[in-house]
Amino acid sequence: MLNGTVPSHPGLYRPKELIADGKYELAAQSLIEFLRHNHDNPQALALLGEAANRLGALGQAEHFLRKAIKLGAREFDIRHMLASVINQQARPALAIPMFEELLEERPDPNTRLVLASIYEKTAQQDKSREIFRDLADTHANNPQVWISYGHSLRADGMVQDAVAAYRRAIAIDDGFGDAWWGLASIKSRILVDEDIATMRTALAMAADDRHRAPLHFAMARAFHDHAEYEEAFAHYKIGNQIRAASLNYNPAELTEEIREIELRIDQAFMRGLPKDPVGEGTPIFVVSLPRSGSTLLEQMLGSHSQIEPVGELPYIPAILRGFMEMATRRGKMTVPQAITAMSPEQASDFGREYLERANLHRRFGKQLFIDKLPHNWSNILFIRKILPQARFIDIRRSGMDCCFSNFTQSFTSAHPASFTLEDVGRSYVDNVRLHTHLDLVSPGMVHHIDYRKLVENPQEQIGSALQYLDIGWEDAVLDFHKLDRVVRTPSSEQVRRPLNRDGIAIWKPYSQWLGPLRDALGSFAEG
Repeated sequence: MLNGTVPSHPGLYRPKELIADGKYELAAQSLIEFLRHNHDNPQALALLGEAANRLGALGQAEHFLRKAIKLGAREFDIRHMLASVINQQARPALAIPMFEELLEERPDPNTRLVLASIYEKTAQQDKSREIFRDLADTHANNPQVWISYGHSLRADGMVQDAVAAYRRAIAIDDGFGDAWWGLASIKSRILVDEDIATMRTALAMAADDRHRAPLHFAMARAFHDHAEYEEAFAHYKIGNQIRAASLNYNPAELTEEIREIELRIDQAFMRGLPKDPVGEGTPIFVVSLPRSGSTLLEQMLGSHSQIEPVGELPYIPAILRGFMEMATRRGKMTVPQAITAMSPEQASDFGREYLERANLHRRFGKQLFIDKLPHNWSNILFIRKILPQARFIDIRRSGMDCCFSNFTQSFTSAHPASFTLEDVGRSYVDNVRLHTHLDLVSPGMVHHIDYRKLVENPQEQIGSALQYLDIGWEDAVLDFHKLDRVVRTPSSEQVRRPLNRDGIAIWKPYSQWLGPLRDALGSFAEG
């Protein structure tokens, strides 16, 4: 919040109070009315930018904040909020110099952590590691510094150093849930009886849901490792309930969007989509649900000499969000409606914008690169329209394994469907429905891989994917686990081991509590 901005006009006290109370719509309405009579008041524009930011209207937030700054509102908090809005829009090339300038003025540790995170996401590990090392020296009693440092070390495969960093955070504050989850999610039996006792005490004292939720997930993982499944499930359930309570997620919206695609998108529409490539580079999108085996697939394909894995890029959802913000200014419009109405010029501009942003992550200049952001499975039509050369690969894990694995992850609000068994099962069904329809109206556009078959016969499954990509076989794809590279997903340890069956039938010890998931999956519970 713009705490450093003291309203110079009495008419601004009320909207600022409304923002502080979380009443962002009312605040925006009040500020718009104020600006009708006080044109170009910079403080009002800054507050309107804040309200728009809180409402998720990032394009409008940027517009109002930039205008406020241009008119003289150059307070640190206003410029910091603008940098944060740019970062939320997934525009790191612009955000980095803005945060660097802010840090020259005020070397705040939290801002440095934000900048280190952006450096990490844009493959600038040397710069991020320098920040983490310095913060570990200068702010050694800040648990968040050690947690962020631990995440960075873990992504680089330095697991023991990551464990030490998480343990350091816990030593500073044993109620910091993210540190416990960092440890618990490493996949090895790392939490001992003493840890469980400490977490029990921390949970009894925890008042902040931001710590309580990951603490419950960490407890669940510890009990799972001790084969105490009833206790583990109870903690998974509570952790997810805490996450769900903080959101207003409506699974029917996605189901309705898939239904509209089934009704609106036919073979004639698909034949009419652009065919000429846009820009330089051919992105390969892994279009699957989280916990489907996408990281494994990415690392195997990315071991081929002609393919570069670049991780989970946030750019497609960011560009789509900006497009929908513009498209809905004059009235309500669904995503399928907006895609069908998008002009060829808009489409090619969006495609080039994606490639320009993705270039920040492409260090080796290979024609083929993999973007495995899980959200992109529901964005396939948008991607196909703006990037005619894009390739799509879907890896599908069995419904029970995939959905239960989602339920056991301490996800943020980015994966809201994972917080109830009913919702995660419904999202699986929606995913299959979309792929089934796309196979019908555009056969061969998406290549499908079965997770179990990949584990049992990797040469056949990866070989078929390479044929789809029009490149030849290389034995290196079977030695994916030997490569030294950054992996920023919950599966980062798994993909540094040879293929194994550890991810198959993981739900079975919990079978008696998974009735809601079976009901949601229907026939897909049997696969």
